[in-house]
Order: sequence, then C-alpha cells, then structure tokens
Amino acid sequence: MSRLTLALDIMGGDNGPHIIFDAALTALQKTPHLHLILCGPLTIMSQWLNKQLPNIQARIRLCDCPQQVAMDEAPAHALRYKKQSSMRRILDLVHNNEADACISSGNTGALLAIANYVLKTLPGIDRPALVSLVPTINNGKVYFLDLGANINCDSEVLFQYAVMGSVLAEQIADIKQPKVALLNVGSEEIKGNDQVKQTAKLLTDSQHINYIGYVEGNDIFSQKADVIVTDGFVGNIAMKSWEGLVNFAIQEVRKASQHNWLSKIVANIAIPFFRSIYLRMKPDQYNGASLIGLRGIVVKSHGNASSESFLYAIREAIEQVEMRVPDKIKDKIEAVLMERHE
Repeated sequence: MSRLTLALDIMGGDNGPHIIFDAALTALQKTPHLHLILCGPLTIMSQWLNKQLPNIQARIRLCDCPQQVAMDEAPAHALRYKKQSSMRRILDLVHNNEADACISSGNTGALLAIANYVLKTLPGIDRPALVSLVPTINNGKVYFLDLGANINCDSEVLFQYAVMGSVLAEQIADIKQPKVALLNVGSEEIKGNDQVKQTAKLLTDSQHINYIGYVEGNDIFSQKADVIVTDGFVGNIAMKSWEGLVNFAIQEVRKASQHNWLSKIVANIAIPFFRSIYLRMKPDQYNGASLIGLRGIVVKSHGNASSESFLYAIREAIEQVEMRVPDKIKDKIEAVLMERHE
C-alpha cells in the first residue's frame, strides 16, 4: 500500500503525551505503511523516540512546537496568538500536503476555529460539522451530526450536513443508499420549527439523498436511520444528556449497593455493565469525532481519551484518508448543486 502520513498533536488532552505515544506506537506496529509527524515540545518527544526500535524511529518525524493551546483558551485567542502551537502545526501540515490527516485531543472550540481558518471549507459547504458514530440497538451504529461545531444552522447548512453524513455512511460504513433522518420534536410532517421544515423540503426534493423523514430523541438509538441530522445546539445537548444518563445510572447502582450484602453483590455485577455502556455512549471518546466539510481530514479525539480511545481516532483518520472522504463529499455536493440548477 502507498505511504500514509498522519500529524498528531501530542499536547492536546488531559492525560499527557504518553497517551498519544502509546497509541502511536500501536498504530505503527499494526499499520506498516503508516508514518507519523508528532507535534509538540522537542525534548519530550525526543526522549520517547530514542527508546523506540530503529524501524519505528524511521517512520516518525518530530516537529518542535513551543506553544500549547490550553483546554480553556478562547478560540479567537488561540487562532491569533498560538501560531507556533502543536494544534496549529498539525493543521498547517495537512494544508501543505505534508500530512494526509491530523488528530488532536485538545480544545474543541480552538480546533474548529483554527481548522476552519487554515483548511477552509469545501466548495459548496458553508460550515464544517462535528460528526461521530453513535451506538444503536443490535450492535448497530448511526452517524450523528452536528455534535456542537455550529450552534445556529439554517436549512441550507442542515441540508449540507445530510449530504456529508450520507457520504460518510456510504464510504466508511459501506451502506448503500444510507437512510437519512432529521431530528425533530415529532415524527409527523406538521411538527417542528421552520428551520426543520425547510430542511425536510430540501431533502425530499433531492434525488441524491435517501431521506426517510423525522425521528424523535427516543429514536436516536433505534437503528431507524443511518444518519441523523440536527444543529450543534441540539446535538451537543443530546450527546451530553445520554452520557449523563448512563453516569447517573452508575451512581444510583453504587448508592443502592450500600443497603445490604445482596445489593452489593448485584452492584458489583451491574457497575461494569453500565461502564461499558457509558463508553459506548461517548461517541467522541469511543470512536473519534470527525470535523467534516473541510479541505482536509481532521479528527477530534476526546480530551480525556485513553490510549485505546486515541487509537480509535487514528483508525478513523486512516479510513477517511483511504476512502478519500473529502473528495467524495466534494463530488456529492457538486452533483447536488447541478441538480438544483437543472
């Protein structure tokens, strides 16, 4: 296979560079054609690299970055004043075609702002979207977007999200004519605000999208759709709500376990089960969230990601590179625009 290069921000995230180092080593061992560019302080990276075998060292390039974007830093400040940061550098590498894709666990708002500025959106795309896979019943999965990249979206932007989500499901999940739905307060056509209704009309009129109508919040995990579209305000609240619900269940089981010895036995069985559900319900930690609609591939790993979680993000980036996802989105958008002008 042809050489594939990813740029990694080793200073993003809450758990330190060793998380990214461990994931990087595993990825290199499992993917022979993979090369990595690690971006961060040279002293930290050199100490780790010097301990690796020569065949691993040969596939790693170090890029010294004296600045770091803090997790609570304002996106505008990071964009203006952190031009030598590891986050900015990985995006520059993609822009300059030195890397095929990049991954960061850092400040989401800053990553969105800098990526949008450096890479720009694809022709026909107004705004990028943050998308990830969400688990459904029977071990299924659904692409859910937007997870919070854009709080306010008009019908045109939501329509573009549907196109991009459809391409992802088609190319990455290998679903022919993926079923696309809009998240709404009801499944009836009369339900919803003007924004949702106008988007529904655009999707109904398009021959390039397999639009199946509205789904409600309780349908997100039902496997009714392969792609569910909403704005970032609703999408982020939905994501945080289902994460919080599972965490609430874990805490309630722990409290109940204090009642007697029988409840303690039940809790010891139930808590690991709920924890596994909790991990599945955190899409950006379990799979890596993708910032799609840009002229380059950007994957956002969770700030509190483990090395295993970051490895999922690396795999996601590799898949998108090999499937040429930005090119496929560009082709689909062009077809949609031609359809409208006919």
